[in-house]
Amino acid sequence: MRALLGKELDQALADCNAAVKLQPTDAQYLDSRGLAHLRRGEFAKAIADYDAALAANPKIDWSLFGRGVARLRLGQTAEGNADIAAATAINRRIVEEANEHGIEP
Repeated sequence: MRALLGKELDQALADCNAAVKLQPTDAQYLDSRGLAHLRRGEFAKAIADYDAALAANPKIDWSLFGRGVARLRLGQTAEGNADIAAATAINRRIVEEANEHGIEP
């Protein structure tokens, strides 16, 4: 929740690290940690976590969207746009939902 709200990001990351340590392949925990890294501007780490989350569950719209945003921030325009398009194909409101939380491509 902290990562989604963009608040207390150090604690959000610590919480996510603890959860991933207990369940290293849990897609939701990896997705949450990816978001914490994204919010902290750690785009390569965010992409790594989103990749791991998507390996466990390739249909997580938030992981696709977050990875897309991280890729765009790193200048990987084609890949980022493709991820956002894939997220939108799963959830047509994902861009709107992300914007409501201050996460924009």
